[in-house]
Amino acid sequence: MNVTDRFLKYVSFDTESSETTGTTPSTPGQRVLAEELVKELQAIGLEEITLDDNCYLMAALPANTTKEVPAIGFIAHLDTSPDMPGKEVKARIVHYEGGSIVLSEKEHVILSPEMFPELKAYTGQELIVTDGTTLLGADDKGGIAAIVSAMEYLIQHPEIEHGKIRIAFTPDEEIGQGADHFDVQKFGCEWGYTIDGGQMGELEYENFNAAGAKISFKGLNVHPGTAKDKMVNASLLAVEFASWLPPHQRPEHTTGYEGFFHLTNMNGSVEEASLSYIIRDHDRALFEQKKQLLEILVKQMNLLHPGSTTLEMRDQYYNMREMVEPNKHIIDLAFEAMTAVGVKPIVKPIRGGTDGARLSFMGLPCPNIFAGGHNFHGRYEYLPVDSLRKSMETIIKIAELLTDKS
Repeated sequence: MNVTDRFLKYVSFDTESSETTGTTPSTPGQRVLAEELVKELQAIGLEEITLDDNCYLMAALPANTTKEVPAIGFIAHLDTSPDMPGKEVKARIVHYEGGSIVLSEKEHVILSPEMFPELKAYTGQELIVTDGTTLLGADDKGGIAAIVSAMEYLIQHPEIEHGKIRIAFTPDEEIGQGADHFDVQKFGCEWGYTIDGGQMGELEYENFNAAGAKISFKGLNVHPGTAKDKMVNASLLAVEFASWLPPHQRPEHTTGYEGFFHLTNMNGSVEEASLSYIIRDHDRALFEQKKQLLEILVKQMNLLHPGSTTLEMRDQYYNMREMVEPNKHIIDLAFEAMTAVGVKPIVKPIRGGTDGARLSFMGLPCPNIFAGGHNFHGRYEYLPVDSLRKSMETIIKIAELLTDKS
């Protein structure tokens, strides 16, 4: 099975994760895909295949060389984002000759270069697209397909010498829990790569420092006819609080290394209300300042309305750069591998996070490599077929070059 067919098979599985279930995996479809992958990995000849109770799937390709080569790993995640339905994905391949692609005539969903200028770069190529009603799932079934296909290729081409390679597929990355139960010691690698990036060439070893915050407000409901000097409207407290945060530090006004406060959810009545934020910044000091600002504003609200406001806040992950940069050879190897297969590396910070960010702080330095897709988490997602193939080729070349250098 080639890498494209493999990807099209994987996207037929509904693996949308959920923040509400409280289980691991958060949805049963992730285990269904994992169990199918177990059969596939057995069929192509991988060893040490395990699928644990938390839906972490690991396997190994034994070394075929007498050289002493460090064991390395490749990691992708099973789940798709809950931001957009991932059930009954109807993917299709189109030969793109420029202009717009009608994804859904019925719903007037059109993938156009006016909206997505980078589309023009793929004129003359085959693209895998949705029907405009679901996401595609290249994040991260593209990564899974690239890894499995690379392992199969290495098995079928024993003339390519390589050390021991470990692979892992994890649940619930999209809800920030992908590394919660990852057994780094069991994985047994000196370093790894997540195959979870976007456009061809992406090579990332910097990401946001990240935290989540929930601010809760208590009000006092009184009949509006007799509310003067008595009523405290919790929803209006929430609106007032949100207005205190700097508008220029919202995601829609930031880029590159700039951090933000992102309001992800709000609920409210007169009696009670809440605001949920994610806080992001590449710079650790600026990240801490953002968290401190929330604490200051909560105190300020409680001075104006005593006992009205509480804050729950927790760190989610940190910038992997401080763990990966001291091991720069990991990045250099990936850079060289991409160049060798005809891919121009694009080294840039991730305006988000991956499992690799947390794994790097758990003792497994783990930068991120492209899987090839665009417009993740939405109906306009697409995956150039050539980009997916190049992701697979990069994995193969990393294994080959590492052996050559050992």
